[in-house]
Amino acid sequence: MGLVKEEAQKIVEKLPSKATWDDLMYEIYVRQAIEAGLADSKAGRTKDVKEIRAKFGLQK
Repeated sequence: MGLVKEEAQKIVEKLPSKATWDDLMYEIYVRQAIEAGLADSKAGRTKDVKEIRAKFGLQK
């Protein structure tokens, strides 16, 4: 848990002095989303772009 606290402190320190609670929540959300995506990728829980495009009928 110490690592989360340290990373949260780094996020807070990087925010501008006029940052809002929404700014802080956004930064934490983005960080968590990136970490979750990296974990999924590392664990092989990804899909090929071609497969997703075909599923949703998207072109290149």
